[in-house]
Amino acid sequence: MNTKLVISLSCFLATGACLAQAPVVEAQNTVSAQTSSLRTPAQTANAEIGGMSVVLEQRLASLERIVGSRTESQQRLQAQVNQLQRDIDEMRGSIELHTHQLEKLLERQRDLFLEIDKGFNSTQQSTSELGDNIARSTQPSASVASRATSPLDAVNSAGEQESYQNAVNLILKDRDYVKAVPAFQAFLAQFPNSDSTPNAHYWLGQLLYNQQNYSEAKVQFTQVANRFTNSPKRSDSLLKLGLIEKSTGNVQEANSFFQQVINEYPDSTPARLASQQLAN
Repeated sequence: MNTKLVISLSCFLATGACLAQAPVVEAQNTVSAQTSSLRTPAQTANAEIGGMSVVLEQRLASLERIVGSRTESQQRLQAQVNQLQRDIDEMRGSIELHTHQLEKLLERQRDLFLEIDKGFNSTQQSTSELGDNIARSTQPSASVASRATSPLDAVNSAGEQESYQNAVNLILKDRDYVKAVPAFQAFLAQFPNSDSTPNAHYWLGQLLYNQQNYSEAKVQFTQVANRFTNSPKRSDSLLKLGLIEKSTGNVQEANSFFQQVINEYPDSTPARLASQQLAN
């Protein structure tokens, strides 16, 4: 009887103890849940702030890269602009140099033509004298028969060559370009139909051109271009006519003369010079 009572009392106490502990566990869980619910917004805010900070840093880094790229592009563009400016300066200097060289080339060409002309006339004169000697030795009767009728022609022939040679020597030997002008004018007035007439017109035009007397120089070069179409000086005369028109501002007329030289004398030095003038 007492034993059963003791067992029953023990069971009752154990059950009570269990029932008494259950609310404590539930209360702790509730407190933990409430604490967890109170901390979540702060942690969430911190997490969001941290995320925004990362995004801002990424955006700043991206902007820095963009700014750096633009700066490099601007620097490259500025370097290219500087290089282009240097190239332009070099091209200007080259054009000025080529223009100066062209002027020197024209001057050297003039001197060379003078030398060639002098040699040609000397050869022509020697050949003529040799032919006269041969004629006198092989045909004495004809020589005797013509003595009464040809002295004036002989004097005129000698005077023609001497007059032309004197004018040429004023350029080649004496370098007296001022006196050479009236010398050639006198030759042309006295011997308008000489074989040396086209050359005399050309060199007179060249002398006047060098003195910048373009109007009178144009008259002389026009004589060669229009009257003496077979003269070796015709291509140079056409070129000089173009240069005169260019010097006086008639660009269209100048280009017409330059193109005429190229069309009629395509493989000549004047044609190459005319092409350079058209290119300029």
